Amino acid sequence: MAPYGAGVRLLHTSDWHLGRSLHRASLASAQEAFVDHLVSVVASERVDVVCVSGDVYDRAVPPLEAVELCSSAFARLRSAGARVVVISGNHDSARRLGFGASLIDASGVFLRTSLSAVDVPVVLDGVPFFAVPYLEPAAHGHGSHASVLTEALTRVRAVAGPSSVVLAHCWVTGGEASESERDIAVGGVSRAPASLFDGFAYGALGHLHGAQVVSESLRYSGSPLAYSFSEARQVKGSWLVELGGAVDFVPAPVPRRLSAITGTLASLLSSPEHAGVEGDWLSVTLTDDVRPEQAFERLAARFPHVLVLSFAPSGVAAVEGSYTSRVRGSDVEVASTFVSHVRGTPPTAAESALLGEAFEAVRAVS
Repeated sequence: MAPYGAGVRLLHTSDWHLGRSLHRASLASAQEAFVDHLVSVVASERVDVVCVSGDVYDRAVPPLEAVELCSSAFARLRSAGARVVVISGNHDSARRLGFGASLIDASGVFLRTSLSAVDVPVVLDGVPFFAVPYLEPAAHGHGSHASVLTEALTRVRAVAGPSSVVLAHCWVTGGEASESERDIAVGGVSRAPASLFDGFAYGALGHLHGAQVVSESLRYSGSPLAYSFSEARQVKGSWLVELGGAVDFVPAPVPRRLSAITGTLASLLSSPEHAGVEGDWLSVTLTDDVRPEQAFERLAARFPHVLVLSFAPSGVAAVEGSYTSRVRGSDVEVASTFVSHVRGTPPTAAESALLGEAFEAVRAVS
């Protein structure tokens, strides 16, 4: 006998980050193309439910164009025949994204953004969908993301069965991060054990931008577009899941490749070996001993889509890391680096604690 819910078809996606750009390049048209792609997949593959596992927007107060694209995306996915279950991520404002959720439910779009509803499933075609949004630890009386997620999944497990699907926005042990995710911990433990999701029919995870398989029933869909050069080699897309059956990866359209090249300015401008990346979004590292004048403008004459330019003189040790390396890490680490740069001395233990409290307070109200 087939398990209850077998044959229901899901499309698992996450981390749209609507409103985001890639350095100086707008991604608005690429995000619109991705929505077109999703709608096409829903129609051609007869998808029953689209699961959007958080970070719908790139920031708590998204630009109007991003809100309009989101509204259009949900409406078009419904028109194509799918119901849509959406959770908030750490980039979203849970209260803004969840506005009017009880009314919008009637349309077949289910917005779930709070801890209070994690153990109340959305039942679609006989399958219970449990929605676990990103949960800020301090706002719920916990010291770490792992702790508050454990509470949420314990509540889910008390009422869920083996046919249940769980959406969650989190970082579980075994997941590999990229540079473009914002750390979901401030001075606490960010990773949660993957075993929290054992026993469910499928776990649709969001937060990490690379599509990856944690286990056969627990996966990250990743972001639909590359949002940093660390994601250049990732294949973007969504998971097409038939409950009780096959799971297939559906690649997303690629608006423009990301590439990185290194060398002296003269060699980069003249060498034929770089002809294949002239149309790519580029990160360029110059190795000239002396910083060339008007380097960016000269590079742009051959490579019109240069987005990042850095200098690493050959044979000379860099005094400080690149901007990207200096802003890598948690919010507190980045702020501490800034304090050290401006003042010449690192923050004291008390100052670091104060910075952590400030970031937690901001996240708790976003």
